[in-house]
Amino acid sequence: MTSEPDQPAEPSKSPDAIANRFRGFLPVVVDVETGGFNPATDALLEIGAVLLKIDSDGELTLGEMLRYQVKPFPGANLEPASLQVTGIDPYHPLRPAIDEADALRGLFQRIRKELKDHDCTRAVLVGHNAFFDLQFINAAVERSGVKRNPFHPFSSFDTVTLAGCTFGQTVLGRAVAAAGFEWDDSQAHSALYDATMTAHLFCECLRRIRSSDRS
Repeated sequence: MTSEPDQPAEPSKSPDAIANRFRGFLPVVVDVETGGFNPATDALLEIGAVLLKIDSDGELTLGEMLRYQVKPFPGANLEPASLQVTGIDPYHPLRPAIDEADALRGLFQRIRKELKDHDCTRAVLVGHNAFFDLQFINAAVERSGVKRNPFHPFSSFDTVTLAGCTFGQTVLGRAVAAAGFEWDDSQAHSALYDATMTAHLFCECLRRIRSSDRS
């Protein structure tokens, strides 16, 4: 009796590097601009988000950038001091703002596609003082009734902690400069600009951590 020759095993599909690196989680950098500090009462006015990808050297880098200008929800509080800092005029006739629900649906739909493409199970918000941004996103989700929120409800990656440990700086502008990037005060407090610089900071912190691990 002769046996059949062993058949070569089919190569298994390797999981995406992002899924491997973050235990199935997908980091998404987010910054919000608001009408105050209370997520239950103060308006969410702008959302900036940066998706991340792996470059040819296996390092995390910036991908697609998303921005949503948001209409204050009915009865929202708007603190004059916060509006002065952000420079946002929530009711300017040329401001292309959309309802909270529409902004969240647009953002979540894009993130869910990214989750599928990278074989990840859940998105994790990356932010500078991430708890602030996550609280406002969660409050807007609850208020608007939007379903299928891709973000983990309480876990996050905070660049305040990462930058404090890596560069000895916790203020965003100073941490960005210490990481070797230019910081433009005139663009600060724009959600997309702050999210973009936070993404650069996050990627640089991780690059240095990986480099240290390899040495």
